[in-house]
Amino acid sequence: MTSCKPFIWSISLVVLLSFSAQALEPEAQRGLTFVTTNCMGCHAVDKVSASSLAIAPPFRKLHENYPVEDLAESLAEGIMTGHPTMPQFVLDTGQIGDVIAYLKTLEH
Repeated sequence: MTSCKPFIWSISLVVLLSFSAQALEPEAQRGLTFVTTNCMGCHAVDKVSASSLAIAPPFRKLHENYPVEDLAESLAEGIMTGHPTMPQFVLDTGQIGDVIAYLKTLEH
């Protein structure tokens, strides 16, 4: 077991515990699974954690800058940033709906 695995497990546990009191709709649960798998390495994807990469905004704050629904087009076309370590993601329509549904749960 590498030293990184306990860290990932502890972060995953925090994410799961943060939603234990609140059952997610299936769409939002699929969105949580997607962002946990693909985004959590840099971004905080829950309501309390800090992003592991300081310049990666926590997902719970995205709605403070713009409606998260506005991300749908970028997710369909491929989110591209000026940051060289940000991978380009292109999501299908179902994945976009799932991620948006999950991000909406972080607004409350």
